[in-house]
Amino acid sequence: MSSNPQPLVSIVTPVYNGEKYIKECVESVLAQTYQNWEYIIANNCSTDRTLEIVTSYAKRHPQIKVYNNDSLINARQNHNKAVRWMSPNSKYCKLLHADDWLFPNCIEMMVRVNEANPSVGIVGSYGLVGDRVVSDGLPYETEVIPGRELARLALLKPILPFYSPTSLLIRSDIVRKRDPFYDEENIHADHKACYEILRDYDYGFVRQVLTYIRKHADSITSSIALPIDMWQITNLDLLTRYGPEFLTRDEFEEQLKEQFSEYYRVMARRFIENRESDYWQYHQQELQKLGYQFSFLQVLLEALQEFVMHPRWVVRTVYRSTQRKIKRMVLSENH
Repeated sequence: MSSNPQPLVSIVTPVYNGEKYIKECVESVLAQTYQNWEYIIANNCSTDRTLEIVTSYAKRHPQIKVYNNDSLINARQNHNKAVRWMSPNSKYCKLLHADDWLFPNCIEMMVRVNEANPSVGIVGSYGLVGDRVVSDGLPYETEVIPGRELARLALLKPILPFYSPTSLLIRSDIVRKRDPFYDEENIHADHKACYEILRDYDYGFVRQVLTYIRKHADSITSSIALPIDMWQITNLDLLTRYGPEFLTRDEFEEQLKEQFSEYYRVMARRFIENRESDYWQYHQQELQKLGYQFSFLQVLLEALQEFVMHPRWVVRTVYRSTQRKIKRMVLSENH
């Protein structure tokens, strides 16, 4: 960093029942090479030892501030509440999920890019998800990409420039302007916020792995989104919402065609797996909200294609799902 005083960075962690990973998360903040930070931990009425653990850190480190909600709220509400506790002197906001952690030079490298490029509103980097590096595929020749071009690339290619809030640094004045910062009704609220910021600001990128993003069975993604294939709907939602704005008409129509093709391939597999009626009700309702009619005919055609291409898998899957259904029916009758 230069000889000028370092701008204040607000590191923000919303948490609910995070005792398993919160120590590693906090220790990664304490290990930062960047010195001028405050660390805000928003405890959402955890019922485990989370509050005890983070309070013990706050007693030893004045830069750590712990806030405990009076009542339990949903995760996105807690994110919005947490960022409102940032200092008015904060120049940058760094979200950090409680089950993730930062590499020691994360804040320093991200701030350096933004300080050198005032047009940048969001700074990202490569992230490590398990043993997989994400957010690759961006143009290599520059560390700053025009915001609207980055939004276009994100809609066209699987480059994942804002894979997780943990992987981003956002200017605090931008966070303050949006109230609420995150759409509390949308599971892709973080991506939605990024697309909207990129209308007016550029995107900076550090070509180093600076964050670790943990995937585990207790996460919202694993416990809620994956069982109902929510990402299939939210990806269509992002495309239909922002595609007409950032893509050409031909690009938008081609992407819409590709995404619906992939969507119905997934639906066909779920049909073969014999998903319950509430699964299909969810998808019918969500597609209708986007202005599209769910096509069971398309599901059947794709399922037939699966049988032609993978007959053994289809037969085996139908047999296993039928056996599970019979077993549930027998258990239900016995009780």
